[in-house]
Amino acid sequence: SIKQLAIDLFMAKSIHFEKFLQELEMIVNQLEKGDLSLEESLKQFEKGITLARKCQEVLDQAEQKIVQLTTH
Repeated sequence: SIKQLAIDLFMAKSIHFEKFLQELEMIVNQLEKGDLSLEESLKQFEKGITLARKCQEVLDQAEQKIVQLTTH
């Protein structure tokens, strides 16, 4: 059914979200320690921004699926 497909998609996305979030937390911890060079800090910051955007995309998609499931 369409609802089951939406739920399956949501579950798959949530796995990616958890992975992205864990990686983002590791980057934040590295940056907070202050042990990285300026160049490496900038690289990690850029990677962190990309991961944060991916997390937000997954959250936005999940919200859309929830709205779809609850309004139909």
